[in-house]
Amino acid sequence: MKKMLIILFVLSSILVAQKNESDFLTKFEKSDYLETDRYQESMEYFSKLADESEFAEFITFGVSPQGRDLKILIANKNSEFDLDKIKNSEKAIVLIQSGIHAGEICGKDASMILMREILITKEKEAYLDSLIILVIPIFNVDGHERFGKYNRLNQNGPKEMGYRVTAQNLNLNRDYMKADSPEMQALLKLYTKVLPDFYIDIHSTDGADYQYHITYNTQKFPNFYKPTVEWIKSDFIPSIESYVNENGYLISPFVSYVQGDFKKGIRDWIASPRFSNGYTVLQNRPSLLIETHVLKPYKERVFSAKYLTEGILLNLSKNRSLVKKLNKDADLFALENFGAKRNPYPNQLKLSQNSTQYNYKGIEPVMSESPIMGTQFKTYRAEKVSVNVPYYDLGYIISSFNVPAGYLVPKEWGNIVERLTLHGVDVDTVQEPTDLEIKEYELDSVKFASRSYEGRIRCDFQVYSRTKNYEAQPGDYIIRTNQRAVGVIVNLLEPEGDDSFAKWGFFNSIFERKEYFEPYVMEPIARIMMQDNPELAKEFNEKLKNEPEFKNDPYARLFFWYERSPYYDSKYKIYPVKRLLN
Repeated sequence: MKKMLIILFVLSSILVAQKNESDFLTKFEKSDYLETDRYQESMEYFSKLADESEFAEFITFGVSPQGRDLKILIANKNSEFDLDKIKNSEKAIVLIQSGIHAGEICGKDASMILMREILITKEKEAYLDSLIILVIPIFNVDGHERFGKYNRLNQNGPKEMGYRVTAQNLNLNRDYMKADSPEMQALLKLYTKVLPDFYIDIHSTDGADYQYHITYNTQKFPNFYKPTVEWIKSDFIPSIESYVNENGYLISPFVSYVQGDFKKGIRDWIASPRFSNGYTVLQNRPSLLIETHVLKPYKERVFSAKYLTEGILLNLSKNRSLVKKLNKDADLFALENFGAKRNPYPNQLKLSQNSTQYNYKGIEPVMSESPIMGTQFKTYRAEKVSVNVPYYDLGYIISSFNVPAGYLVPKEWGNIVERLTLHGVDVDTVQEPTDLEIKEYELDSVKFASRSYEGRIRCDFQVYSRTKNYEAQPGDYIIRTNQRAVGVIVNLLEPEGDDSFAKWGFFNSIFERKEYFEPYVMEPIARIMMQDNPELAKEFNEKLKNEPEFKNDPYARLFFWYERSPYYDSKYKIYPVKRLLN
């Protein structure tokens, strides 16, 4: 009798699970794996997950420019959903983000199925014993609703999908540092409030075809905390690759080809912090960029993304304590090594010419004649090949920032301070006039980009510095570098950082002259200056002698004296942010 009751209980549990699963079938599954839900249907699905599970809540963390809610599912077996409280949990916090490029939406459908298995049918519920899982189903919600079948020319399904950029035509995966978009501003507030232990960003890539269903990138270079890199290389990567392969999908690192030919070698990617996988390095946290391939059927893209995400959760659940400790130690290392000791912080990195061997599963390209193009072009319709190739995945540091005690930002430039606080940076305010020893930068030989990029005119320049005394005024801002986010601080405030506020054009107005002179006023002043300052007169005469172009330009000759006169704008080309030397 007892055995019969057990059998009946098991059968009943199976029937309930099957019923629950059928109630939570996605549009992707019901359409024979060819379609994806619209925004409203997607939000309803995740709301239903939260309604049916005591372990989940679906909340709003921001609003898009077109007024759509940015939503996140919080899955926590302790039923604690307060973001301020879960930050201090002993469990590892994993943030899964989909739809930053809303046409590349396989991550959303993969997350629907995965969270159903965790929360509803419960076969994967054990992940919640050691993890808190946060899921952003669609980050670029406005782009998602620019819905259509012509949005991704290179992509093999779904039948209709969203668009790459936001309603403001911004690419969110170029916005992590400058944070121009309302969507990114909301995400950064969320990110720095929770500080997830691991960040997953799911995409689909185009470009050269290959046999792999899915590729990934995780930063493992010398600008990242070394013990974390060692764990990534020795344990994390082998485990996720093994899990995906065991479930029937091919996986490799996300690479580019040497001279466009994989047989000549493949290269890893050192991501700048404008991208998700580069940004988390500055926050002392590991992450994984997932890239399914657009030419693979949508079903394969969704399920390969699901299995890779699942493999990550499996590894993190086993290594919860280790990952939490690595992240804590990475914060302490940043505070001590860069904040206290002020050791140089890595700026630019480069891939080494040294390589290892990698057995790459490519697809032989075929050259075809095009009467339209008038030349040959490359297609990928030929046989599969596996070949050992050089793999360039070793990076080294080629330049670093000298970390100061802190930075002073004049109060009139408070707009950048608002951006800094989004990144979790602590800011102090000057209360009374204070004498400081500072280093001031002059940005000269500026070159502006020939066209707009992500809504901004980027610029490059030469940097010159001088040390001087400076009186800070009440309301000015002090940003000290003895913070865990020191990497974010120096990358944004050192003008030579590739994703600095200066290079993104936040200070372009300093390159504009606002006062000028008339020759009939300046020429007599120049004569007096020449008479009173023999050293300047010597410099002027040397230029006349050695620079014919200068000699033959009356305005340049007079301007020489104007820019050395007290009438010249003392703030012209002067970078407003000051480095604190004490």
